[in-house]
Amino acid sequence: MAPSISLLLSFFILFSHLFSASSSEEIENTPLTITLPLTPTFTSKPSMDPMLFLQELASESKSRAHLLKYGKSSPLVKSPLYPIVYGGHTISLSFGTPPQKLSYLVDTGSHVVWAPCTTHYRCINCSYSAKEVPFFKPQLSTSLNTLNCKNPRCTSECPRCKGNPKNCPQICPFFVQYGTGAEAGYYLSEDLHFPEKILHNILVGCATIGLREISTFAMGGFGRSMFSLPVQMGVKKFAYCLKSHYFDNTRNSSNLIFDYRDGDTKGLSYTPFLKNPPDYPIYYYLVVKNLMLGKKILPISSKYLAPGSNGSGGLVIDSGFAFGYMAGPVFKIVTNELKKQMYKYKRSREVEELSGFTPCYNFTGRKIEIPDLIYHFTGGATMVVPGNRYFRFIPQIGFGCFPVTTDAAKTLEFTPGPSLILGNYMQVNHYIEFDLKNDRLGFRQQTC
Repeated sequence: MAPSISLLLSFFILFSHLFSASSSEEIENTPLTITLPLTPTFTSKPSMDPMLFLQELASESKSRAHLLKYGKSSPLVKSPLYPIVYGGHTISLSFGTPPQKLSYLVDTGSHVVWAPCTTHYRCINCSYSAKEVPFFKPQLSTSLNTLNCKNPRCTSECPRCKGNPKNCPQICPFFVQYGTGAEAGYYLSEDLHFPEKILHNILVGCATIGLREISTFAMGGFGRSMFSLPVQMGVKKFAYCLKSHYFDNTRNSSNLIFDYRDGDTKGLSYTPFLKNPPDYPIYYYLVVKNLMLGKKILPISSKYLAPGSNGSGGLVIDSGFAFGYMAGPVFKIVTNELKKQMYKYKRSREVEELSGFTPCYNFTGRKIEIPDLIYHFTGGATMVVPGNRYFRFIPQIGFGCFPVTTDAAKTLEFTPGPSLILGNYMQVNHYIEFDLKNDRLGFRQQTC
């Protein structure tokens, strides 16, 4: 992977001298209500073979888990939210003057906003052709400002500035890594258009080259960062309510809400976000008091349920992860109890081996009864995830699997990073609110 990353950076440096920079950091006050129009989002179709499709989902889940663990008059804005086949959700955003609309993945595990950019964009070892990528065209925008390294908003390392970025005109480099993929380019500031308002000087990464990407979408970073989309917009909180989907890119949309109000939202239970460990600054960490399967409290050590000072342990809630993750010891406790409570169904070792998930069961001709998975958080908040929201069913062959990713095969008992990741599949039919002003997560169960 190192040679490919070097190639990305080299490619970027070749183009960096072409751009000059200026930017303003002022953001206009937003109106009380902004609603984005509903638009569909599609990707290429997944494999029609159900086993191959599960393998694809398992592989992507493992890559995502590795990234998160080891990678280093209502004042609302509503945006339609669309599911995509690999488990993410997108919104449409319009940057530039005149506005250029693209679909952006909503990712609470990412810290910046970026888009495939320029007519020269290319992607190395990607699952698609660069010709298929919708990209932002900076040459068509009259509101664009390219950042240079002396701009205080440039937090990237600038190798050509020789340790003195304050007087360096070099373009501000952009580089992000996602699991096995990466994007590189430069930073710019742009206008973000809503039907009734324009927000100025939003920092956006202009990606000119990609590596091993599986999606053609742009990225909307919603993590805990000064350059995430909601923080740049100045909102106090954002929320979504995800509808059930079957990884088929249907027009089954829901709303993403940017909220400029402070205070409690009616009917929500709240649990506090924790101060982030230094090695994991952008994730939304929560403390789990206990975890239940059905009526059984699971004997999970507190070191896995609450994060330590080094970032090991605790739960991260992530909109960009489909099924989620459990550390090996937690996974074993949960699945052992699941097997006990699912004793009346026949396990399929063959499906487990082919899919990469475990345990898997044959539900053909049977009434499906799967125990609830219940998270009790600090502050008294409780999230109940029904069995049909944490099992992945394969109706074509009558089977279902527990699709949570783990590193159970690793020899280390206690690995770095969060011990639990709550993916968006388990968040379906919950109203989820990220209260940035008060550092807390609020939620309630409802039909979305």
